[in-house]
Amino acid sequence: QVQLVESGGGLVQAGGSLRLSCAASGRGFSTYVMGWFRQAPGKEREFVAAIDWSGSTFYDDSVKGRFTISRDNAKNTVYLQMNSLKPEDTAVYYCAAARSFTIVGATYHYWGQGTQVTVSS
Repeated sequence: QVQLVESGGGLVQAGGSLRLSCAASGRGFSTYVMGWFRQAPGKEREFVAAIDWSGSTFYDDSVKGRFTISRDNAKNTVYLQMNSLKPEDTAVYYCAAARSFTIVGATYHYWGQGTQVTVSS
């Protein structure tokens, strides 16, 4: 069992930056693939980025070059550095854990409660 708690969301102007954190408790954090997803009002949840146990990363095209996912296995934490934010990045951001590499949300086993990111124009 893994519990995930996100933090770091907030209100920022377009072009600004935020760093989200996701703290994990429970065993085996370093063995999980960690992903970030987001859901905007009235839209389906979408994949943002993922990182595996070796540090290999994968990004959705909409955030590539602007967002960076990283992890600190010693701290059981995964991060999402978000730069050059746009109003269309406004959403609730969720971190999630999976046992194998995937960008499909339904295949992630554990989810956090989400943190709101709002980007004003």
